[in-house]
Amino acid sequence: MEQGHIVYKDLSYKIGGIILKVHKELGPYCSEKQCGDRIEYYFKLENIPYQREFVIPISFEGERHGRNKADFMVADKIILEIKTIRILTPECYYQMQRYLKATNKKLGILVNFRDKYIKPKRILNSLAKEE
Repeated sequence: MEQGHIVYKDLSYKIGGIILKVHKELGPYCSEKQCGDRIEYYFKLENIPYQREFVIPISFEGERHGRNKADFMVADKIILEIKTIRILTPECYYQMQRYLKATNKKLGILVNFRDKYIKPKRILNSLAKEE
């Protein structure tokens, strides 16, 4: 990947716009499910393909199927994980990194709707082999 290249620029921009719109409408104190419902509404409205509560593939022998679910898989390219917590912790980032590795996806977007000003975090998986 050359320097300055933005992974999935157009789709990321659309997702970012939806995230901002939802945060503006709902504010910082709604539940994760409420935020997810509103994001899903806009994905449908804008004809953006997605899967909600996308099951992450098993990472190791003995792991129970369906144990880990990402909030959204958008266009089979971007994992969108939403939180409604006081502050994002390192564990939130580790979770996204695990999801990206397990799904072999290049990009995850992590967003905390509890923040007064919304700041989506783009997390890259440089080891992804997807097209």
